[in-house]
Amino acid sequence: MLTKRIIPCLDVKDGRVVKGVNFVQLKDAGDPVELASFYDEQGADELVFLDISASNEGRKTMVDIVEQTAGKLSIPLTVGGGVSTVDDMHNLLRAGADKVGVNTAAVHHPEIIESGAKVFGSQCIVVAIDARYNEQWKDWEVYTHGGSKASGLKVLDWANQVKELGAGEILLTSMDADGTKDGFDIPLTSRVSNAVSIPVIASGGAGEISHFYDVFQEGLADAALAASVFHYKQFTVEEVKQFLQQNGVEVR
Repeated sequence: MLTKRIIPCLDVKDGRVVKGVNFVQLKDAGDPVELASFYDEQGADELVFLDISASNEGRKTMVDIVEQTAGKLSIPLTVGGGVSTVDDMHNLLRAGADKVGVNTAAVHHPEIIESGAKVFGSQCIVVAIDARYNEQWKDWEVYTHGGSKASGLKVLDWANQVKELGAGEILLTSMDADGTKDGFDIPLTSRVSNAVSIPVIASGGAGEISHFYDVFQEGLADAALAASVFHYKQFTVEEVKQFLQQNGVEVR
């Protein structure tokens, strides 16, 4: 079994880390550069930096803040938000990112995944999928523009397509579970993890340490991402890893 990764997430808006519930009601959670340094020292395996309003506001990711954040890290950094061209990817990688996350642009122009993978390698390309359960379909639907627009795409269809196009990893966020602290969306995560052969990072819903165990054992995720439980110091990355090790889950 591959070791499981624990990944804190910095959702950044107007230069500050924010956290909400179901993608709304955002509250300030701190300075991205300070938090990045804190999580590096705590033993996080990676860090994800998402400029959550970039696509909606039609602008590029804040490269200067990415540079400052990357400068504090000895662990891999994934950056997403407003990435719409291979040049954008190049700029972020040059600013210190190790991987680039694409969401909205990938849905509208899937060829960006293939182009990015060819230029930088699949390991650099993370496709972020924001998913919400569609009652009419009895299935999950992909959302874009920071979770504000329904795409009409089914999550499993899209996950398989991005894998075929060369994505190295999927960052799967359950909009239904986001910020609720009721646990990761196990049905969604297990469906996608079973369907694709690339790593799936589960996101949305962490509230208890046991939720991390559940998403690895039942959700079959390769990594688990969380924000508010770490930002507000409910527990630490180190405590999560200790709990997982004690319960037979291999961590780094």
